[in-house]
Amino acid sequence: MDSSLPQEHFIDAHHHLWRYRHPGPAWMTDELSQFRRDIGLDELHEVTTPSGITGTVVVEVERTSEETRWLASTAGSDDLILGVVGWVDLTDPSVFAEMEQLAELPKLRGVRHPIHDEPDPNFILRDDFNRGIAALHGLGLTYDLLIFEDHLPQTVKFVDLHPDQIFILDHIAKPRIRDGSINGWLRSLIELARRPNVYCKLSGIVTEANWDLWTPQIIAPYIDTVLEAFGPRRVMFGSDWPIVTLASTYGRWVSTVSAAIAPLSASEQEAILWRSATEAYGLRHSVAHHQE
Repeated sequence: MDSSLPQEHFIDAHHHLWRYRHPGPAWMTDELSQFRRDIGLDELHEVTTPSGITGTVVVEVERTSEETRWLASTAGSDDLILGVVGWVDLTDPSVFAEMEQLAELPKLRGVRHPIHDEPDPNFILRDDFNRGIAALHGLGLTYDLLIFEDHLPQTVKFVDLHPDQIFILDHIAKPRIRDGSINGWLRSLIELARRPNVYCKLSGIVTEANWDLWTPQIIAPYIDTVLEAFGPRRVMFGSDWPIVTLASTYGRWVSTVSAAIAPLSASEQEAILWRSATEAYGLRHSVAHHQE
């Protein structure tokens, strides 16, 4: 990592941990068979420590409330993990009671339901789903948006239904980088970024490019678009570890983002490296722990 970057704090706002149980979640296909094993805290520390990471946000992968409770328990036992983004069935009529219970879990800061897994392209606009979303703000929970670029127009309409809710866009909405496509994604992303309650993670980018052939120059237009659209104050670093290892080492991704934001001012770099995640997820007290 460039030693000129501010290193008071450095938050990885998007990574995963899991306990593997055969056959694993649906996304864990044969192509991803290397992930069919436990991914735990020891490995997390092995990759984050050399890169100077001082805090992380762990994100669900199993789509179960049981996993959410396990992640919260794991986070509660380790100072590195500052926040948890769990899962709950937001379409369940009894979701309100369950969310009240989950909101009491250690370090639970938000929830996520992977929209890009849904066969209905307009799932995000369903009434039952939106009733669940409407309950999040009162509990102080954020919502992570996991979508493909094709979902961006619907997502704009969705966000407009919840102007007081904090949304965090994962993986810059998965543009078709390996196809060299950018214009449609760019226009829709800029429109979404006009909503001040939406943040964006610089994560999951290299796995949307050619895993073996990507270069910083290939992904630069996508990073630059995000920075211009959202501004550094609403952009945060995320590794998407261990999924990122399909295309990059942890350290290489840190170095790539560090180089991409190097032309920015020190305060703008700080926003991306930790302030944005701190603000969006409400990690202030946890981050203060590392100042002691």
